[in-house]
Amino acid sequence: MSIKVLIVEDEEKFARFVEMELNYEGYKVDKAFDGRTGLEMAQTGEYDLVLLDIMLPGLNGMEVLRRLRRTASVPVIMLTARDTVVDKVSGLDSGADDYITKPFAIEELLARIRIVLRQRSQHPEHPVLKAGELCLDPGRRQVTVKDSYVELTKREFDLLQYLLENKGLVLSREQLLEKVWGFDFGGETNAVDVYIRFLRSKIDEVFDLKLISTVRGVGYVIRDEN
Repeated sequence: MSIKVLIVEDEEKFARFVEMELNYEGYKVDKAFDGRTGLEMAQTGEYDLVLLDIMLPGLNGMEVLRRLRRTASVPVIMLTARDTVVDKVSGLDSGADDYITKPFAIEELLARIRIVLRQRSQHPEHPVLKAGELCLDPGRRQVTVKDSYVELTKREFDLLQYLLENKGLVLSREQLLEKVWGFDFGGETNAVDVYIRFLRSKIDEVFDLKLISTVRGVGYVIRDEN
């Protein structure tokens, strides 16, 4: 079965160029030239990958991505001329799988597409995770509490998911850094503490819960009875 790619890009000549290159590689391609249309098409569930520009009419790419992540986990690679660190971090934290800056060699884009699709194929959908009234759906990348949607950044979502996957186990800051941030850390940092505070402000404080417990001198844990 052919892989279907959606290109959301307002520069029609550029979109057509990418489409032809992808067609040559055997991908099926559809295009949208504004954010609202792109969001509607991406939400249909018909696509295996979305190539998403940031500067779009209607809805910008970041907003498209945020809304898409409420209902879908389709891989997204951001295509943009904006190459600042802030833009890259914002895109990745909003749920993008990768980020490539224009102009780029088509070979690089093709390589990044292969990597993203391979990573997704190696990590099949996981069951819904629950703790009390909180539900986290990894496939849809959606978190709800008492049927209310909770909007999280990519890092916040990944941290909460890992805590829920290990519900009942006390996880050290070093474990969380390695598994969620993706590296072994040998120094002092407050990154985990900062993101735990973010989660508490969006979940515990809003919904009057005590979801994440601190175990002094060790780390953090989620238990159903909190």
